[in-house]
Amino acid sequence: MPLSPVRALRPALWLAAALLAPAAMAQATAAAPAAAGPNVQDISLIAGTCANCHGPDGRSTGGIPSLRGVNERHLLARMQAFKAGTATDATVMTRLMKGYDDTQIQALAQWFSKEAK
Repeated sequence: MPLSPVRALRPALWLAAALLAPAAMAQATAAAPAAAGPNVQDISLIAGTCANCHGPDGRSTGGIPSLRGVNERHLLARMQAFKAGTATDATVMTRLMKGYDDTQIQALAQWFSKEAK
């Protein structure tokens, strides 16, 4: 039985959303003062794109690591290594992190290091 067109496109749509989120956030924060950094809505938008692989709210139920509650310094170092291309165990993360600037990466590390309420 062949897959429906919507079902066949679902993985491509998730990847497109993940790749476009940094651009959408940059556009949303373009009018905000640079010193203020991303706001909570912006971070929740880009953090939401991580859910496809890392699970809802950063809690993975599979083989991909969970992000929620992990030490902020560790998350920041890992994301910076992905962006720099120095993480030897990386797959798609190297490409994804290149779409974020340093402020966004710092904000993501802070976002996921906090335990959810």
